[in-house]
Amino acid sequence: MKLRVVGALALALSSGLALPGPSVAGDGAVLRISATGTDIAKLDPHRATSTTDKAAVDWIFNGLVRFAPGSADPKDIEPDLAESWERSPDGKTWTFRLRKDVAFHGTWGQLTADDVVYSLKRAADPARSSFAGSYAAIQDVEALDPSTVRITLKHSVPSFLGLVANYHGGNIVSRRAVEALGAAFDTRPVGTGPFAVAEHVTQQYLKLTAHERYFRGRPAIGVIMYRFIGSDSSRELAFTAGELDMFSAKREQRWVTAARKRPGTIVDIFEPGEFRTLHINRSIPPLDDVRVRRALAHAINVDEIIRFAGADVARKGCSVVPPGYLGESCVGNGYAFDPGKAKALLAEAGHAGGLALKVVVSNVSSQQPIMEIIQAQLAKVAIKLEMNVVDHSTYHTQIRQNASALVFYGAARFPVADSYLTEFYHSQAIVGRPTAITNFSHCAVADAEIEEARGQSDEARQQALWQAAQRKIHDDVCAVPLFDLLQVWAHTPRLDLGYKLRGSLNLGPPITEKTTLKAR
Repeated sequence: MKLRVVGALALALSSGLALPGPSVAGDGAVLRISATGTDIAKLDPHRATSTTDKAAVDWIFNGLVRFAPGSADPKDIEPDLAESWERSPDGKTWTFRLRKDVAFHGTWGQLTADDVVYSLKRAADPARSSFAGSYAAIQDVEALDPSTVRITLKHSVPSFLGLVANYHGGNIVSRRAVEALGAAFDTRPVGTGPFAVAEHVTQQYLKLTAHERYFRGRPAIGVIMYRFIGSDSSRELAFTAGELDMFSAKREQRWVTAARKRPGTIVDIFEPGEFRTLHINRSIPPLDDVRVRRALAHAINVDEIIRFAGADVARKGCSVVPPGYLGESCVGNGYAFDPGKAKALLAEAGHAGGLALKVVVSNVSSQQPIMEIIQAQLAKVAIKLEMNVVDHSTYHTQIRQNASALVFYGAARFPVADSYLTEFYHSQAIVGRPTAITNFSHCAVADAEIEEARGQSDEARQQALWQAAQRKIHDDVCAVPLFDLLQVWAHTPRLDLGYKLRGSLNLGPPITEKTTLKAR
């Protein structure tokens, strides 16, 4: 036991962790959390796309409405910065009445309708938002008075409240702060949420402090120390040594089963799953040949991958739209595992002797092991993956620079087909373009269906268009759908989140004003 503690302390020092200290500060508990990343990239909510960033953004910002803490179900949406709202009979006009006396962090003043107008127009602007495609239906946003905002849509939008919730572009920023801070807003953002950014030390930690004037009441947690520990084993050792109260854990069945038997460890598995997809980059030959893309798809055994991930944490997908999303259609039912067919297609395309592909892979445990399985599967049909394994931040940079023939990517979006089709399969979202989001496959076969579906008020017609889009994407083999990987976190029994954790669209447990941490 003595050697284990010494090892953990040494590991903490090498990871940039502080040694164990008091869990309660003079102004409230100090909550120590670690996710998977080695640093934050952007905390601007309209630009934050990585899992590490999104969890922190959730503690800093609010939307007009919010998903009830612990839920990712649109049926559980409730008031947030807006105390009430009205919808016109045709669904094209929404009027929101704001809470009074909502304070931004620090000295940035009070929330007004002008901040809401600015935020939503910014969320819809491709030059300033990574989620602009989801807001294309907004025709106008206007302040009727300092506490009233009217949003006019070009057409009714399914689950519109999800677009103005505390998620991605729905988060409301301080106009004054954005314009005054410029690029600094990326890492020192200003919101209205329960916690404010106090300090950021690169590749070590992000420190957040309780928002004293939070409109729901001052949080019981005084400080969040958000540590950046990229290694799963390092995070687990730090937790075992008492240096962390909560951490993002291994999303593997073996780890979950073992951890549930350990005293002092509570394991949370929650939605949404991050849908694992293998995007095939057709801009890199020979993947511009559909026969090669089909061969690759038929060489992958998804069932084998599911067995590795485990039944508690993984759900098989059948379409490029994730399981359970409104509009998901299994028209192609994935791609049958058929190595013989894969070899025949390769030979037909002139690659009977095989081929090699250069691939960038993240070193995080939820990605690298899966890519190693895929590498072994493809090798059996003479497709050689030359994998460049990098840290997660570098991976995110390089896949957006078109450096990888295949992109293994996991994501969760608002659970409507349009969000996934727009961000991953519309031509405007192709990486490298000014309007880029996350179209790593350079897919452009279903733009017409995706766009027409957005403008449909006839739900049956909309569903048919979404189905047609998925059929085209499937037939053109833009990507291979794999599985939904649920979120796995662990925490000490001393931590009471203040709600039952069933889901979180921001992929990390919400820390609210009701979250408490008992002293040791």
